[in-house]
Amino acid sequence: MNASLDQNIRALIVDDEPAIRELLAYTLEDMDLQVSLAASVQEARAQLAQGDIQFCLTDLRLPDGSGLEIVSEIQSRYPNIPVAVITAFSSADTAVEAMKAGAFDYVSKPIDVNRLRLLARKALQLAGAKPAAEKCSEDASCHQHAARILGVSPAITRVREQIQRLGRSMAPVHITGESGTGKELVACAIHSASPRASAPFVPVNCGAIPENLIESEFFGYEKGAFTGATQRRAGLFEAANGGTLFLDEVADLPLNMQVKLLRAIQERAVRAVGATREVTVDVRIISATHQDLAQLVAQKRFREDLYYRLNVIPLSVPPLRERREDIPVIAEALLQRVAERQGLGNLALSPAALAWLTHYPFAGNVRELENLLERAAALYEGDSIEPHDLQPPGTSNSETAETPVNLDDTIDATEKRILLDALERANGVKTEAARLLGISFRSFRYRLKKLEMQ
Repeated sequence: MNASLDQNIRALIVDDEPAIRELLAYTLEDMDLQVSLAASVQEARAQLAQGDIQFCLTDLRLPDGSGLEIVSEIQSRYPNIPVAVITAFSSADTAVEAMKAGAFDYVSKPIDVNRLRLLARKALQLAGAKPAAEKCSEDASCHQHAARILGVSPAITRVREQIQRLGRSMAPVHITGESGTGKELVACAIHSASPRASAPFVPVNCGAIPENLIESEFFGYEKGAFTGATQRRAGLFEAANGGTLFLDEVADLPLNMQVKLLRAIQERAVRAVGATREVTVDVRIISATHQDLAQLVAQKRFREDLYYRLNVIPLSVPPLRERREDIPVIAEALLQRVAERQGLGNLALSPAALAWLTHYPFAGNVRELENLLERAAALYEGDSIEPHDLQPPGTSNSETAETPVNLDDTIDATEKRILLDALERANGVKTEAARLLGISFRSFRYRLKKLEMQ
């Protein structure tokens, strides 16, 4: 059966072995792709310069250089072309190096034709997804998770930009950040910005699974594998097949499980407890932790080989106290969600409460902000939420926030800075600035008028 992609797409195959080139070309042509061939770095550059390549597959060992040169050149000169690499079967480190250089995925020798077809499909999804990725306001389904990562600060803007770039790669991503910063939200946004968006996103808290159950949770088990196993059960890897497996608090994995996880990632196959054969899986791994994995490696509490396999592309989520200009926007959005959950209708923060929040230390980050708003929504009695409604039980105002001398001036200055930053990022387009802030155009226009910024 022909696995046609029905697209007028040209793929570039770079390999100096004629037999490999022939196999790759036959497979891709059987998918109705046009194919160009190159046997060296120089020939590949000439083909790329013609400007009609939409996908590149290159061997890493070439007679006049390395395939990594091609990967790097495509990244710098042709960033819209997805590039994958061909590696020796056991060269996991080389594959990691290629993905760090910009390759979105790899295929091992000897070539698995089914794996090659899957890789080609992903490449073409990436090539076709670029225009949609540039039109965030028109593609809500692809960006609904990224849209919840609110703020206008340079720090969170960089995170959103990284999310879009990482969506085009299949490389493992390791997310670091303090508890409550939204690491799972970032992982979900990366998944949603990728060709895997229609496949499952499976999150798992590695520290919440009892050690005696962790292998069966990850890899599944066969009927009769142990007492109580009355039927076969698929594990997390199989559940995430075709999509993304998010390993939250990955530092909490016991060492014996780290060995098995490393093998599953490298071999792209898992063996259920009690099974006699492995099952191939296609899963992208995104991991996260609030701990310092490099330090744990130095302390022999985390395997170095697994660390390098997970930490191919690092991404850091900033704490809330380092982006205080984002607090008013985040608080307003969270308050709307709290009101909906509690069925309270419209809720509002008083100017004093908003100023109080912008000076609060937020050790627990966005999660703590949401908890404060949940509590305040349940307890407030006036027309709006005031600072004393937000204050955690058993604390004084001096212990939590430094109240500004002139609340109105502080609020106005903060709001002006936020609006100006949004307008600058939107090149002066007010509707786009309102979208970036996550508020309606009517609300944005009202704020401009109130602050005499029209």
